[in-house]
Amino acid sequence: MYLADVTMFHAPDSGGVRTYLQAKHRHLATLPGVEASLLVPASERQTLGTLQTLPACRLPLGQGYRFPLRRRPWREALVELGPDLIEAGDPYVTAWAALEAGQQLGVPVVGFYHSDLPRLMGDRFGAPVARRLQRYVADLYGRFDSVLVPCRSMGERLADWGIEDIRVQPLGVDLDTFHPRRRNDQLRRTLGLSDTTRLLVFAGRNSKEKNVNHLLATAQRLGRGYHLLLMGPGMPTQVPDNVSVISRCCSPNEVARALANADAMIHAGTRETFGLVALEAMASGLPVVAARASALIENVPLGCGVLCEPHAPAAMARAVEELFLNDAAAIGRHARRHVERHYRWSKVIDGLLDHYRTLSPTTLAVSMDSEPAYVAKDGNAPASMLVTPCR
Repeated sequence: MYLADVTMFHAPDSGGVRTYLQAKHRHLATLPGVEASLLVPASERQTLGTLQTLPACRLPLGQGYRFPLRRRPWREALVELGPDLIEAGDPYVTAWAALEAGQQLGVPVVGFYHSDLPRLMGDRFGAPVARRLQRYVADLYGRFDSVLVPCRSMGERLADWGIEDIRVQPLGVDLDTFHPRRRNDQLRRTLGLSDTTRLLVFAGRNSKEKNVNHLLATAQRLGRGYHLLLMGPGMPTQVPDNVSVISRCCSPNEVARALANADAMIHAGTRETFGLVALEAMASGLPVVAARASALIENVPLGCGVLCEPHAPAAMARAVEELFLNDAAAIGRHARRHVERHYRWSKVIDGLLDHYRTLSPTTLAVSMDSEPAYVAKDGNAPASMLVTPCR
């Protein structure tokens, strides 16, 4: 089985998509009978092992992202690779190029809908823009052989737009990097915190949908006894006295150390398509206080934290206080076990490979031990491989 991923969502400061692709390709490299290539934009054309880059324009104020303008170079590069299956990870030029390459090669093409484009742009530019983008997304993703979404709520939105063959495909967590054993006293000493001060952490970029201003208002309401650490590019500099800021892109190891040394993770985002940082916090042994919205509803289950009213700092402050009226450390231990059971990268990617095999059983029927996977005489995959629709 030879797979090719293509996306523009791959930059030094990018988030969940890059994390997914890197973890995916690390795991695929350990499997017999499986090869994979990754095609992404850069300043020039290069081949570095299984990573291939094509030149593309750098987006101004785009956190290092580059935007391909022409389909042809991307289509030709994919055809030259000659994979058995292509996965497109963004809804722009590379997605159309992947569809054209798949048609030319006669192989299935999967579209991973990582971000809710109409909703994000509609928040910024209004309902007419959102409606136009909804029609565009429905047209584009209706052409793929299968559509992956990171959470059920997003799958339901696509199904409402008439898109079929949708599979909920969660992301995973690096359980070695994000681990409670990284806890020590250094971070608290650096921040000048007493042993009784509750340390709350949020890590991510400061974009509108993250509602960082609500986190600041929550910290102000909580007052002394609580301290909030914000980590990520573009964080505000004017903050309450009980808030510290690391306003830059932080490495996974740096985020993991901060999470392991905190008492809870706090997240006010209302447009999360997966909310990977919440699961990373849970893997670090932290309970999560989050807005009851988007994918956070699905990924912060009962017993792993507290969900509160969105866009309501007063409600979030009450949720934090209620959390610590209970055994927050025990909740964090339960959260770690939950992530271990459901979000280990190897389990996540093995499930994805099973789905790939259902799309083209003849071409992709290679099992984990290099023996052919069972394919029925009628060409259908066995029942255990079938995907339950999102509807």
